[in-house]
Amino acid sequence: MTASRRLAAALLAAALAIGSGAPALAELPDAARFSAAIEAGDIGAARGWLDEGLDPNFAGERIGTGLMIAAWEGNIRMMALFWSRGADVNRANENGEQALLHAAWRGRAEAVQWLLERGAAINRKGLEWSALHYATFAGHEEVVRLLIGRGADVRARSSNGSSVLMMAAREGRENIAQLLLQSGADPRATNDRGEDALLWAMRHDNPRIARMVAPDRFAEAARSGREAFGPAVRSVPAPERIDALYREMRAAEADGRLTDNLRDAYFAAVQALSQPGPAPQAEAQRRDTPKALEITARRDAPGEESAILVYERGASEPVAGRVAEPAPARAAKKPQPKKPAAAAAQ
Repeated sequence: MTASRRLAAALLAAALAIGSGAPALAELPDAARFSAAIEAGDIGAARGWLDEGLDPNFAGERIGTGLMIAAWEGNIRMMALFWSRGADVNRANENGEQALLHAAWRGRAEAVQWLLERGAAINRKGLEWSALHYATFAGHEEVVRLLIGRGADVRARSSNGSSVLMMAAREGRENIAQLLLQSGADPRATNDRGEDALLWAMRHDNPRIARMVAPDRFAEAARSGREAFGPAVRSVPAPERIDALYREMRAAEADGRLTDNLRDAYFAAVQALSQPGPAPQAEAQRRDTPKALEITARRDAPGEESAILVYERGASEPVAGRVAEPAPARAAKKPQPKKPAAAAAQ
């Protein structure tokens, strides 16, 4: 074939491609539609969008990329789809969270194992929340054991220097606390406020853990009384309307009919949780399963963070509460209805 004929053939191929109706960017999902579909496990939609050219690291409006959302949901098949198309298992969302942290927070042991086998970093550099922090705070002992067995740093510190053991002490995770100590956790480690595991255990009325982490100081601490260690703030019941409004917003977003009125009603209900409420039923609340956590924070104002835990009691009864301990530092942004990130208060 002559050079002129080759050029003509190339131009013809280009013309055919232009006129073939190739998918346009407008056909790809927006962040809200993407999140709703991946959370719902719509693998057909995910595959179709990826086939049309969607970036495998495209981030939804909540949680993060498709791989992160799938890890949150424990959807191995969805995770595998995004990974097979090039998704980064160690990519962090705008809050600094990775897929492994989401899976750990939700207690998705199979997803944690899957991610580790595909190169997910089990430890992080510097003062960063780790998957072990998340699993410990949420009380997922199976995941904690899995992470430690794979080399998780039991002395890892969160963004304000709080140790994993401090999380166990705060939340009354006695078995996990024992496991952490046996694995080399430092019971005297302090955060940037000078607080340690003993203080958190005493403050949150977990004397068995207090004795465990500081047997030489426990007697004196017990004589001081719990009040000497500051007020404990636990999860408290909240109106079921929050969960109902959240579900309604998610459905509205997926259909493209989310209104300002519905958004405002949701945030008004969430804001009501910041008001003083009745004393919590500590033991009953402690047995509930954390469903999600909504966080507001600023990196330049580490004392102004707030966190709202949403619990799942039994099969479907939702409970929500507020956590006054500072949450991981996050960049401030205009509030948007979102599925809470998998994180915990420090």
